[in-house]
Amino acid sequence: MTGALRPRAFVVIRHGQTDANRDGLIAGRTEAMLTEAGRAAAARLALRRWPARIALFASPQARALDTADLAFPGRARRVLPDLRERDWGRLEGRPLAEITPREATPPEGEPWADMVGRIARALRLAQDAAGPALPVLVAHSGVIRAVRALTAGDHTGPSAPNTTPLLFAPGPRGWSETTLTERNAPWTA
Repeated sequence: MTGALRPRAFVVIRHGQTDANRDGLIAGRTEAMLTEAGRAAAARLALRRWPARIALFASPQARALDTADLAFPGRARRVLPDLRERDWGRLEGRPLAEITPREATPPEGEPWADMVGRIARALRLAQDAAGPALPVLVAHSGVIRAVRALTAGDHTGPSAPNTTPLLFAPGPRGWSETTLTERNAPWTA
């Protein structure tokens, strides 16, 4: 699957904490809203140093759009419909303990392979549309799982933390994933 992406670095950020995250509920296509803690964490991203040239992309869902606007105030963003979260079908709104294995198709939901395919399309579009700027995508936990599958990472582990930038970069031995902090971001060195 790694051939589906352009060999160029990009950053993915999971939206801020939502009411569904806080309450332990499955919210794929459900419009979960940012909590106060989620809004504050997203706003703290605006205090970080970012490259002068970034191309900002976001899922069309409110939690991702709100996070992008708080994290990158005044920056233009492009909405990519294919960055939306997975449709969990009849599992939407149910407790996380009821979630099916990622590779299984939830009842009346989106097949995993379909989701990975649309995330690959969105990533290629973002990589191409960014020009010389660093593509930064604000999306969802499921999107990050799909990115990990596309970059030969582990998509079965715990969810990516909210409002934590993850740098995906190609290298001689394949793709790497780095959790970015203020100290290790390559553009702050």
